[in-house]
Amino acid sequence: MKALRYHGARDVRVETVPDPQLADGKDMIVKVTACAICGSDLHLYDGLIPTLQKGDILGHEFMGEVLEVGREVRDVQKGDRVVVPFNISCGDCFFCKRQLWSLCDRSNPNAALATKQFGAAPAGLFGYSHMFGGYPGGQAEYVRVPFADVNHVKIETDLSDEQVLFIGDIFSTGFMAVDVCDVQEGDVVAVWGCGPVGLFALKSALMLGAKRVIAIDRFPERLELARTKCDATPIDYEKSDVIEVLKELTSGRGPDICIDAVGMEAHGHGLEFWYDRVKQAVGLQTDRPTALRQAVMACRKGGTVSVPGVYGGPIDHFPFGAAFNKGLTLKMGQTHTHRYAPALLQRIAAGEIDPSFIITHRLHLEEAPKGYDIFQHKKEGCIKVVLKP
Repeated sequence: MKALRYHGARDVRVETVPDPQLADGKDMIVKVTACAICGSDLHLYDGLIPTLQKGDILGHEFMGEVLEVGREVRDVQKGDRVVVPFNISCGDCFFCKRQLWSLCDRSNPNAALATKQFGAAPAGLFGYSHMFGGYPGGQAEYVRVPFADVNHVKIETDLSDEQVLFIGDIFSTGFMAVDVCDVQEGDVVAVWGCGPVGLFALKSALMLGAKRVIAIDRFPERLELARTKCDATPIDYEKSDVIEVLKELTSGRGPDICIDAVGMEAHGHGLEFWYDRVKQAVGLQTDRPTALRQAVMACRKGGTVSVPGVYGGPIDHFPFGAAFNKGLTLKMGQTHTHRYAPALLQRIAAGEIDPSFIITHRLHLEEAPKGYDIFQHKKEGCIKVVLKP
């Protein structure tokens, strides 16, 4: 089959590799009909995630048709159309039984590697380094999916791939980022980063009852999409003092909920941004927390800061004193996709939202390296790239 493989920082190639095989009775093989490049894939592309090896197949946002199932699989069969959650869950461990799906204790065969980094291992992820299980990813023609009965959302309607693909990752991620904040009537929600997750967070905040949403970014096309498709008030952080503008928009208090949808490669300006860039370049800091710092400083007293943006290691100059003295609640973590995806599918079917509004580029799998370059450098107004095998 054809698959996108990692060969080093900013070097990915579509190559021919062996087709996946059933390795366990609970596995299934999915023929991919659509996959996407996720913002968190760019951290891999930039070489910032440890334990990624040359030849690894990337991609964790995919869907397709079930081609083959193992002897113990009961809930899916050959020919079913499915979206596959990006995190892999067993469905039976301590955490899965509590619907903490992204913290599954059994799906990461390399848990020891992750434990050294994080103190405990999260669930396995498709195409996201050996620290997260070393599973081949979905930017390929076929994928082996473990625990098939658990790791699928069956699509039994005529909704298009582009309408349902994102429930397996970014739509669920944006929705969870807001849902865990317990939005109250009249709340103001500010979102840093108007990439796909940020846009879905804005849409989700309105669906969950927020009075006003505010979008913070520097790319005009992203801010315009946030304004026109998400009814957001845009702030260009290169032209405005974000914290001061947020105070002006909230009677001096700050937003009730602040969401960092940027993560470990945040951009900014001034001395603090260059401090982060230098420390990251020499390995003294893995992540650049510009957006996270602003979110903490901007949030109103007693408010909530939610972090769907990916972080991988130590950060410096985190304003923990501000979080403590303002009495902030911090919410974060990999998305519990299995909890949210079925309900979001119902919202799509009911016409509440068409997630395909974020797609700007449609490419063939063979063009995936071009897609990464376009997405990484925000060329051609790129917001989301979907690949078709």
